[in-house]
Amino acid sequence: MQEQTPDIQDENDELHEHYSFVVEKGQSPLRIDKYLMNFIENATRNKIQAAAKNGSIFVNDIPVKSSYKVKGNDVIKVMLTHPPHEHLLVGEDIPIDIVYEDDELLVVNKPAGMVVHPGHGNYSGTLINALIYHFGNLPLNSSERPGLVHRIDKDTSGLLVVAKTEGAMNHLSFQFAGKTSEREYVALVWGNVVDDEGTIEGNIGRHPKNRLQNTVFLGDEADKGKPAVTHYKVMERLGYVTLVSCKLETGRTHQIRVHMKHVGHTLFNDERYGGEKILKGTTFTKYKQFVDNCFKVLPRQALHAKSLGFEHPKTGEWMTFTSEVPEDMQKCLDKWRHYAKHKK
Repeated sequence: MQEQTPDIQDENDELHEHYSFVVEKGQSPLRIDKYLMNFIENATRNKIQAAAKNGSIFVNDIPVKSSYKVKGNDVIKVMLTHPPHEHLLVGEDIPIDIVYEDDELLVVNKPAGMVVHPGHGNYSGTLINALIYHFGNLPLNSSERPGLVHRIDKDTSGLLVVAKTEGAMNHLSFQFAGKTSEREYVALVWGNVVDDEGTIEGNIGRHPKNRLQNTVFLGDEADKGKPAVTHYKVMERLGYVTLVSCKLETGRTHQIRVHMKHVGHTLFNDERYGGEKILKGTTFTKYKQFVDNCFKVLPRQALHAKSLGFEHPKTGEWMTFTSEVPEDMQKCLDKWRHYAKHKK
């Protein structure tokens, strides 16, 4: 849903696929403009309707109007005359917090709010744009993204390792795929996590009704998605919220956010998964004001990639890096500590 062309696309224009969806079998008839709003980030209904008017939205390879009603098994494609913006990588002079660097790799501490790689709705100001500017020829990963061995979400802060050579890219990617690297996160979650530690297992994949979310598949659908394992340990109990350490055995998109919600402990202020609402606590107005103040101090999900461990691709040395919990999350924790201490 990017720049709209003034007229319907010329049949000689080369079209590029920007989005593709297969509608779930049980989907009841729903206008395609309403349907796509649940599946395309940063898309307004007006943009979707304009794209349909320009002949950009196809169902089963036939262009449709915005009033078309989707049904189960429809194949929807959004085709535009320009390639997806994430393929147009441009270097930008953005400062990077480099924790460690040598000839093979670097470890960066990403601030919350910075997108790791360009994608729909975020085509500049990303870590990739900064890396290209500062380091030039970085090796491409399997998704043709320069330097990236792994990623963390836009509003998650913390550590990432970036490969500077082909050898480092292959070696580090193999470690992450083989589960020999170590990643620890700290998260503030809603509710009192009863067990001091535990393991959450469950295949993670796209939510069938909201493509902007992922979900855990169970029962008859347990074979959907990809296997995911999260080990957690309680660090601090603060009444209506708990600070936990999470170690990833796998690295699925939104893994900690999805797994913790699955066990009833949505991340604090995680808007995408419902954590921006008061999920635990009292009905007192004073408490609501307190939580709102916490949300203002920490206007993002309470998640920080605290430590990272891996074998150096050239020397074989085991390397471990840690980063302090950033100021916004620290202020939020201090508020909860004060509240828990004085709560009657």
